[in-house]
Amino acid sequence: MQDAPTGRAGMSLADRHARRARARRRRRLRRGFWAAALLVLCSATVLALLAWNGAGSRPGSLPLSAAPAAVTAAAHGGRANAALARARPSGGTRLAEQTLGRLPAPLEDPGASRVGSRLVLAGGLTAQDTSSSEIVGVTGARGLSLGRLPAAQHDAPAVALAGSAYVFGGGDGVHQLDHILRIDPRSGTVATVGRLPAASSDASAAEVGPAAYIVGGYTGTHWLDTIVRFQPGHRVRIVAHLPLGVRYAAVAASGKAIVIAGGTLPDNTASRAVYRYDTVSGRVKRIATLPRVTTHASAATLGGTVYVIGGRGAALGSVTAAIIAINPRTGRLTNGGRLGVARSDLAAVTVGDTIVVAGGGTAHGVTDAITALAPHTAESSGGSSANVYAADRANGLTGAARSARALVYVPNSQSNTLDVIDQHTMKVIAHYSVGQLPQHVTPSWDLRTLYVDNDLSNSLTPINPMTGRPTGRPIPVTDPYNLYFTPNGRYAIVVAEARARLDFRTAHGMRLKHSLAMPCRGVDHMDFSADGSTLLASCEFSSEMVAVNVARQRVIRVIHLPSSMPQDVKLSPDGRTYFVADMARGGIWLIDASTLRVRSFKATGAGAHGLYPSRDARDLYITNRGAGTVSVMSFATHRIRATWRIPNGTPDMGGVSIDGRILWLSGRYRSEVYAIDTRTGRLRARIRVGSGPHGLCVWPQPGRYSLGHTGILR
Repeated sequence: MQDAPTGRAGMSLADRHARRARARRRRRLRRGFWAAALLVLCSATVLALLAWNGAGSRPGSLPLSAAPAAVTAAAHGGRANAALARARPSGGTRLAEQTLGRLPAPLEDPGASRVGSRLVLAGGLTAQDTSSSEIVGVTGARGLSLGRLPAAQHDAPAVALAGSAYVFGGGDGVHQLDHILRIDPRSGTVATVGRLPAASSDASAAEVGPAAYIVGGYTGTHWLDTIVRFQPGHRVRIVAHLPLGVRYAAVAASGKAIVIAGGTLPDNTASRAVYRYDTVSGRVKRIATLPRVTTHASAATLGGTVYVIGGRGAALGSVTAAIIAINPRTGRLTNGGRLGVARSDLAAVTVGDTIVVAGGGTAHGVTDAITALAPHTAESSGGSSANVYAADRANGLTGAARSARALVYVPNSQSNTLDVIDQHTMKVIAHYSVGQLPQHVTPSWDLRTLYVDNDLSNSLTPINPMTGRPTGRPIPVTDPYNLYFTPNGRYAIVVAEARARLDFRTAHGMRLKHSLAMPCRGVDHMDFSADGSTLLASCEFSSEMVAVNVARQRVIRVIHLPSSMPQDVKLSPDGRTYFVADMARGGIWLIDASTLRVRSFKATGAGAHGLYPSRDARDLYITNRGAGTVSVMSFATHRIRATWRIPNGTPDMGGVSIDGRILWLSGRYRSEVYAIDTRTGRLRARIRVGSGPHGLCVWPQPGRYSLGHTGILR
């Protein structure tokens, strides 16, 4: 055997390498000591981080899954500070949620993938906690059945490859499955095309190039630590292992890397670890620590950033609305925004420049909501690119609104009737008796029904917008002065003005769920924040505005407006400002939508009452009932750029036509309706109607869903 090579002083190179290795280890231990000391000194900071958005976490407790993170940080010395910095969310691109539509039925834990422009959901758990075999295709706001799986199953990940959806394993309530299914999204046909190395459910998956990577899972007895590669026509194989087995991890691909965040560990605790798997080198590396334990979350990628969406802690009741943004290259974490409603076990798939989110479990049960997450702002020049009225542009009809007749519905409060006007001929074509004191006509959240709000009759008269006629029996509700819908479409909000409360009812069926007493008098109009989390309601008789947390259905702020009678409320296109009409002071208040503080007041004309954005979201039309005028204010400059006069008119409430060219308004005290040309301000028509016309509704209108009133669409 040949002797080992030697260096200076006769020491072998092997010995020299060993001595250097021991020295390196001593230096690392010294650095680790000071890093550990630093971690101790920063313990308060760590606890604060754990409490950040702490739904589902227990302040002051470190789960077992967090221990390796501290050890790793200490062992790497100088990297401890960086790990702490990465764990603290701080700014970054936040996502705002907007409602799109509904699934055919509530669903959680489906296999989700995007094929073309269609979201394909396979299997899952129903609201009754039973497995589903249905394959649902979601396009835009609609979810339709495409076909069925060979058998009911749930908790199977899915990806899209080469124009087809692939589903991996899953559970049927009794056994774990090992099949790999291919779904044709056009025909809905299903074929078995392979087998997993082990039958398992609760795995996660992402696609990189032509292949899918299936992460972790559960065999029924064991947690899997494997990363499995599948490519159609190739052998299924294990390509890497995680440090621990994991199920229900949030997994998404960014470039050639796959980010694996959180999940449930073999000791049934929830993890805070974030790993990056490099599909080129095959290496798995821990890159970050989540601010709290997270499992049953979903992940999707926008602009190279991976977003961990919703989820919960180890406890069943710890569902969260948090969205955490992860930089896959640096491991830096930032606050990615919040869901409108806390959800776990949801489907999240990137479609274009948005993330479509469907179904999931909430604190109140399984949901059927389809929503979209998109960057809320673009802070390039101090402004914002967001436009809450982006879906309301001219002629942009969606869903059921496409089939509606172009009519104007006029509730006559004093004669208890409804007049219907043809928008093209500008003549009354129908006249119906409704309940007592009809106040407004309100489009439903799903755009399928119009409701006449019969205040004294305690009822809603449903109208079929396809025929323009009343349909079915009046729906009993209490004191419906006005009617709104929560942005997620779950609840109707009946504004019971005389009873000083907001009644949260089911959007379908109008069953009462919660009555919220208002700390003011004369509550009547409202609008919602851009993310739908807050509503701001006007209280006419106590000179106040009341802010309400929509999800919790609780009052969070009361704002006093001196010597005022606040009326209609509208949000600015950028979501930063609420405009409130004041009938007593003859103008509008500007209230900061973030801080809920009054910014300023701007005079417009006596009896300022109704507020209506133009179709291009450049102008706000303000009706001055006492002055007989309409003010046109620029959203950008807040300047009044035009004033339109209606001789002997009393312009009150209304809406803008589909193409944006006509502003329709009721003449409250003249028994008439006005049609105003928005290009010239000229009065096109003056139409006689019943006595006391009030909250008329122009229908159809562009937009994806209705927030209520006479047509607030987003």
